[in-house]
Amino acid sequence: MALLKSSKIISSVGVYPPLGALSVRASSWWSEVQMGPPDPILGVSEAYKRDTNSKKINLGVGAYRDDQGKPFVLSCVRKAEAQLAAKKLDKEYLPIGGLGDFNKACAKLALGDDSEVIKSGRNITVQTISGTGSLRVGASFLSRFHTEARDVYLPKPSWGNHTPIFRDAGMQLKAYSYYDPKTCGFDFQGALNDISKIPAKSVIMLHACAHNPTGVDPRPEQWKEIAELVKKRNLLPFFDMAYQGFASGDIDRDAWAVRHFIEQGHNILLSQSFAKNMGLYGERVGGFTVVCKDTEEAKRVESQLKILIRPVYSNPPMNGARIAATILNTPDLYKEWLGEVHGMANRIITMRELLVANLKKEGSTRNWQHVIDQIGMFCFTGLKPEQVERLTKEFSVYMTKDGRISMAGVTSGNVGYLAQGIHTVTK
Repeated sequence: MALLKSSKIISSVGVYPPLGALSVRASSWWSEVQMGPPDPILGVSEAYKRDTNSKKINLGVGAYRDDQGKPFVLSCVRKAEAQLAAKKLDKEYLPIGGLGDFNKACAKLALGDDSEVIKSGRNITVQTISGTGSLRVGASFLSRFHTEARDVYLPKPSWGNHTPIFRDAGMQLKAYSYYDPKTCGFDFQGALNDISKIPAKSVIMLHACAHNPTGVDPRPEQWKEIAELVKKRNLLPFFDMAYQGFASGDIDRDAWAVRHFIEQGHNILLSQSFAKNMGLYGERVGGFTVVCKDTEEAKRVESQLKILIRPVYSNPPMNGARIAATILNTPDLYKEWLGEVHGMANRIITMRELLVANLKKEGSTRNWQHVIDQIGMFCFTGLKPEQVERLTKEFSVYMTKDGRISMAGVTSGNVGYLAQGIHTVTK
């Protein structure tokens, strides 16, 4: 009997009130967080996906597509993956600075086979999380050690992610003239005028080739004048090279500006990406290089880069670096890669020519030569926002509001339809 009474007591103690009877729910920690604006490029892709028009075209995506509009994996990449799989390598952590074989090959690709900088050991190259990660490592390094000048001068316009990368690292953003909307070409004189006024020791961002978003590059003789002026103004050049080989199809031609600046005595910063030129988008393979005064300075810079990297991502991912290193360091794969990247660049160039030819065929009397003259994945068409809006509504052609199109989205199958749409909205 006593036991039964005891059981009842235990039972009554174990009864909990329903959830609805609990005290007031804890207040939100994040009530002050506002909804951020959507990414302009990803927003284009989302709208494209919802469109049911069978003729729809997505010209917003910044990734190479074949002539059927499909994602493309390079043959040399598949072969490199097979070689790596056969070796049954481990998955241990890489060093903070990344895969050594990749870093050496990365620097050699950018600076050249006979680079004095590499031979003298006055460069430090670390593996990064593609081009974006490379730029952010560089921006953080500048923020911590380039303290005499906090300003970074970007070309007007520049890649959209440049601004938040440097801003979030604590640098101050300024701009210099670059694109001329009247000619859809390079505003060379405007650039020289603005650069001549940049305060000494400021950082100047330069796109090595295939300027994003305009596709407008300086000619070699213009690069020479820019290099001379940057040296005269005592500015620190920071090159972003995301398209080496992919721009012209020639890796040496696309790296010409970088190498010329170094030959002229500039100790540059350099970001590289292997997303576009090897199609390793999701592998996130990149490199960050600092050209230093001597080997002693390079060692000090390397030590501080490792200190910056360690608390952010500890060490970079392995697989993509192994693929890139295998291609760059295996003669037959390297030769095959050069052929494939040349083929990708040529397809883009051909699409530019076909688009202009089809615009003329439609009866357009406008001058579209800039479409051919521009280079690389992107093209600034010169279309106005209202024309872009009409293209989307009437033809289901999707692009960013500034009229930038990804030439990778143009194929032999849709170029005629695209030309028809552009002609209709620009009559």
